[in-house]
Amino acid sequence: MVKNISMISPRELEGMRINGQPIELIDVRTPAEYRDCHAISARNVQLDSPELQEIMEDASRETPLYIICQSGIRAQKVCEKFNTINNSQIVNVEGGTQAWQEAGLPVVRGRKTLSLERQVRITVGTLVLVGTVLGWLVHPAFTGLAAFVGVGLVFSGITDSCAMAMLLAKMPWNQVSQECENGQYPA
Repeated sequence: MVKNISMISPRELEGMRINGQPIELIDVRTPAEYRDCHAISARNVQLDSPELQEIMEDASRETPLYIICQSGIRAQKVCEKFNTINNSQIVNVEGGTQAWQEAGLPVVRGRKTLSLERQVRITVGTLVLVGTVLGWLVHPAFTGLAAFVGVGLVFSGITDSCAMAMLLAKMPWNQVSQECENGQYPA
């Protein structure tokens, strides 16, 4: 059974930081998404990284751990998983980085990149289009590509996981290799 996940608004969290309370804010997006724009106090620990697993399993945690992503969905999954492993305090930042920006709170901006969600939509659309055109012009068997992608979308919707997103997250253009001394990525 998954416990209810604690939530905090971006404004409340930033208010705590401004008032000098120690805040551990973990951004679970890809390094490229993080480099694009992130909350000023966030540290990037990728969703599927061993470091995140170590943080989640830290039984000695006494202070809350705040989790943020783009819109709150990935952070919610991390919070649910964390609560099954450990009874420590974990809090989802409501609305994610998107809500943080909309609230006009301080962010660090780097080089602009396409979000993982947009990359998935572009890839899926391209595969369906290519499969359909090749099926029409070359051989009807190519329509199987479009059907395969459709099955993948249904599976993704049912399981709430996306193999294509996981694969795209590992692509070179979604990796960040350098970090500046002050923790900000180069633009």
